[in-house]
Amino acid sequence: MGEFTDKVKGNVNEAVGKAKQKSDDPETKAEGKQQEAKGKGQQLKGEVKGKMGNDI
Repeated sequence: MGEFTDKVKGNVNEAVGKAKQKSDDPETKAEGKQQEAKGKGQQLKGEVKGKMGNDI
């Protein structure tokens, strides 16, 4: 179950981050890049959990 949750959270953060990067405000763009990177990290975490088991 942790694998699925991490992947969903990652997808949401990545999508929101991409949307924020379309802003004209440089601060919001930077925030969007960080949020997108966080989402990619969460997705990777979910993949690792899937391959190694949810016990990690």
